[in-house]
Amino acid sequence: MTAGVSKWRLEELTLHDVRELNWQVIVLPLGATEPHNLHLPYGTDSIEAGQLADRCAARAWQMGGRVGVLPTLPFGTESNLSQFPLAIDIRPTTLFAVLGDVVRTVEKSGINKLLLFNSHGGNDLKPFLREIYGQTSVHVFLCNWYHMVRDRAQEICQHQDDHAGEMETSLILRYAPQLVRRDSAGKLAADEGKTRPLRFEALREGWVALSRPWHLLTTNSGSGYPHSADAEKGVLLEQVVVDRVGPFLAELSKADVAEPFPFVEFSD
Repeated sequence: MTAGVSKWRLEELTLHDVRELNWQVIVLPLGATEPHNLHLPYGTDSIEAGQLADRCAARAWQMGGRVGVLPTLPFGTESNLSQFPLAIDIRPTTLFAVLGDVVRTVEKSGINKLLLFNSHGGNDLKPFLREIYGQTSVHVFLCNWYHMVRDRAQEICQHQDDHAGEMETSLILRYAPQLVRRDSAGKLAADEGKTRPLRFEALREGWVALSRPWHLLTTNSGSGYPHSADAEKGVLLEQVVVDRVGPFLAELSKADVAEPFPFVEFSD
């Protein structure tokens, strides 16, 4: 294999490489193409998904796992951001169809473990896991990394993040600082990410849910204060993801899928 080429990034590898590497797990990063306030690029979710998945796979390989990472899927469900220009909307039924085709391709390639590594809140993928279950020999898992880090994000960041706030801005400052827009004074070219409060108590408390129309919820699509972000916080957030997902991928790679996988036998 050519020096500098990873053992896990499919888009960099040849057929000869893939045949030799004998991957046991496939990771599919899922992003989106949507606005992120006025300071972050439309590809924010895709950048996060690809970069974090790459680093998790690297950790898994260090631990003896054999993991492959597919190219990032750059589109997701955007119906609630449809009033913003070029928020590329893939309907859930269309997204599920694409994911089903990916699962079938993975199965045909002789791999029976797949992790959906999701970076976009509009992708509600748990129903897909239920839909595909029993129809394939591939064991499909889901990681919404932004949910997984909430406990530590409260310690690392000063402000709660929803969309284009402190957490996401810190990650893009870590991965692609040249894409973060600043004004003439060097400050982030963003509003404060304020959101309109909900009218009904049932919605505020989460007793009743809705699909939030973001052109009414926000001013410029940002939900969360971004101005306290920095690249060092991005490094710390990345470390949380890698420390949690990397070992899982290594374990999953080595695991026998005989029943009762992914459970263990009852203890006596």
